[in-house]
Amino acid sequence: QVQLVESGGGLVQAGGSLRLSCAGSGRAFRNYAVGWFRQAPGKEREFVAAISSAGRSVQYADSVKGRFTISRDNAKITAYLQMNSLKPEDTAGYFCAAHLGTRWPPLEYDHWGQGTQVTVSS
Repeated sequence: QVQLVESGGGLVQAGGSLRLSCAGSGRAFRNYAVGWFRQAPGKEREFVAAISSAGRSVQYADSVKGRFTISRDNAKITAYLQMNSLKPEDTAGYFCAAHLGTRWPPLEYDHWGQGTQVTVSS
């Protein structure tokens, strides 16, 4: 079992940057792939990025490629989402999730955080 807590959201102007953090609990975090998802009001949740347990593999949604970077530091039991060149359409609640298993990329995630809000003003 792993618990996840997101932080780092906030209000930023278009073109700005934010770094989201996803703090896990326990050493087992290093065995989990981590994904970031987002959900805007009235819209379905969408995949943003994912990173494998050891950090060797990453995956991005086309809408964020070249602007967002996912990373992790297993010693700190934390995953990150660096978001650059933010656009108003990036405004959403951002959630991290963890998946225990060897399949890459994961088809589903077992544990979810409560989310952090990102608002990008034009």
